[in-house]
Amino acid sequence: MDARQATAGVDRVEVLRKWILGVLVLGLLGTVTELVLLEHYEKGLQLVPVGLIALSIVVLIWHVMKDDLASRRTLVAVMVLFLLAGFAGFVAHFLGSAEFQLELDPDMDKWELLEKILRAKAPPLLAPGMMLQLGLLGLAYVYSDSRYRRSEIK
Repeated sequence: MDARQATAGVDRVEVLRKWILGVLVLGLLGTVTELVLLEHYEKGLQLVPVGLIALSIVVLIWHVMKDDLASRRTLVAVMVLFLLAGFAGFVAHFLGSAEFQLELDPDMDKWELLEKILRAKAPPLLAPGMMLQLGLLGLAYVYSDSRYRRSEIK
């Protein structure tokens, strides 16, 4: 592979990174808008995704303005928190839905309860998956930066 082909490959990766960043920002803004419209801040635990999104926007602004190792590492840490929040949100939604369903019918068997939880609209069981997707997008953005990979080797 000659230098021209290598440069073209790097340029393509940079274009893809910009697209990933754009999709990440759109996802963050869309998700926080939906959470605010749904008043997903009535209980303390419900503030976690809203707070993480606000934090990620601040970190992304810092990263775009400075683009250094510290901002990249901070972005990775925030995106890992997104992954953890996604899993914790899934558990919280599952338990909340189970509690509600058992209040309606305490004699329900386990399989019927599981079916009701999976079909419940409130709280939507898979909604926290959005936090997982956003976290993975953020990690893909950071780890696709060759400078980050080189700085981790040193």
